[in-house]
Amino acid sequence: MDRGKPTARVGPDARAAPRGRPFAPGVSGNPQGRPKGSRNKATLIAKALRSGEAEALVRPLIEKALKGNLPALRACFDRLLPPQRDRRVQFELPQLAAGDAVGAARSVLSACAAGTLSPREAVQVMRLVETYVRAKEVSVIEARRIKSVPERQA
Repeated sequence: MDRGKPTARVGPDARAAPRGRPFAPGVSGNPQGRPKGSRNKATLIAKALRSGEAEALVRPLIEKALKGNLPALRACFDRLLPPQRDRRVQFELPQLAAGDAVGAARSVLSACAAGTLSPREAVQVMRLVETYVRAKEVSVIEARRIKSVPERQA
């Protein structure tokens, strides 16, 4: 009899077990269950790292990476060279009013040309400017609409 596979049923109860439930109710594939106090692999690795075994755990990964194992190389580089985060940028940006994106665009372009902003950063700043100007325009339109609507008489 193969382990893990349900036994064939014979007789009036010869129906196949429902999918996903190969064992009869009350009968487990592992009657002993997981031993009390056992820990999963992630917990054991974390405990080993805390107890000073980090070097012993990392050494095989480094050796595989040095032999050219691509997943090991990727894991090492992910730790050595984490993704670069955005940096803070400082440059002169004029006050923005509704519909006044030209002055801001001029400032962003000159900062990009001077090397203060990278082209990617310039695009991101212009998106911020565009969002701000649109929000300002909507608020102006909303204010006009509220003023033009006559108040209801009670």
